[in-house]
Amino acid sequence: MTVSTTIIKNFHNGNASTTNFAYQFRILEDTDLLVIIRTNSTGAEATKTLSTHYTVAGAGDASGGSITFTSGNVPASGETVVIRRNVPQTQAIDYIANDPFPAETHEEGLDRGTMVAQQVAEESDRSIKLSRTNTMTSTEFTVGATDRANKILAFDSSGEISVTQELGTYQGTSATTTTAAFSIRDIVKGSTAAQLNNIYICIQASPIGTALTNTSYWVLIVDAVSAATSATAAASSATAAASSATAATNNGAAQVTLATAQVALATTQANNSATSATASASSATAGASSATASANSATASASSATAAAASLDSFDDTYLGAKSSAPSTDNDGNALATGALYFNSSTGALNVWNGSAWIAIQSDTDVKVSVSSNDTTPGFLNGKLVAGEAVTLTENNNGGNETLTIAATDPTALAIALG
Repeated sequence: MTVSTTIIKNFHNGNASTTNFAYQFRILEDTDLLVIIRTNSTGAEATKTLSTHYTVAGAGDASGGSITFTSGNVPASGETVVIRRNVPQTQAIDYIANDPFPAETHEEGLDRGTMVAQQVAEESDRSIKLSRTNTMTSTEFTVGATDRANKILAFDSSGEISVTQELGTYQGTSATTTTAAFSIRDIVKGSTAAQLNNIYICIQASPIGTALTNTSYWVLIVDAVSAATSATAAASSATAAASSATAATNNGAAQVTLATAQVALATTQANNSATSATASASSATAGASSATASANSATASASSATAAAASLDSFDDTYLGAKSSAPSTDNDGNALATGALYFNSSTGALNVWNGSAWIAIQSDTDVKVSVSSNDTTPGFLNGKLVAGEAVTLTENNNGGNETLTIAATDPTALAIALG
């Protein structure tokens, strides 16, 4: 069987209920697994024991298998399950001279060697390494354990790995001017106001009475005074910011009050404008009504004028005015209407159209009568009445209120005469 994947490690999240977790690589024995539980919050790791904490299934399968945690050992939420192949770095195959050469046994030996190589490579990948082009010539320490004690790992002036002096030894507090001698790498804390809580490190053996500000002997590595000043300034800034925020809040409240008043004023003005608009609309309606009435009056006037013109035309068609001769048509050129009149300026007589001819209306003050419509010669009554036999006609009150007396010498004849 071959080793077909380079995967040798799987990760899973615990949830306090899941007990079975898969691994996706081949192992030869149940003991070829390393199971670790990592607590995510602290980074603490605990290696678990086969059979006690978990069991294994799938040893020898090319695609891997799974592990099952035993009761009471189920990974909790906030824990990570790490399953890593951990084949022992030993060779257990023993070939005997002249014995058969079993292919499976030989292949298993090759697989085991490959698995160990993958494990070494995985560990190497998690190590701090130099790049292939790095020029460092040595990674070996020549300094003994005693000289390395309490020192730190560093690089020397050539960029090679070396050890340096320890950080230093804390020697307590000191006034601005030291009252004791100090050695290189000694660390002290300032106790006076000007250097209160500042941390200094001695860079050269310092005799008694050396000032901490003397840079030939001391280097300031923690400037607590400046930090305290900055903290005070920050606090002041925070206070000022809080005051500004309060002022802004108060100003905001005032602005809200002002805005409310402005909204109320705007509402009042809007209501007044609406009232004015309503009044204007009413005035416009009244104006429109007046305009309509005026238009109606104008129409009526126009109708009256038309009627007056028609009446005038009718009168003009009835009385044709003064003419020197009898007209044959009315003033509009239309046929004469019965009853039409005109004044003949030549004869001085008013004439009337009887439907077929003009009849002169005499201007005499005496009224003449016609016996019938066919009478061609009107005359006075005493001339139109003819006394018959035994009948006399007597004109009375001549020149005054005249009367005509009809008398008969024979009453019978009078009755016959009167019909």
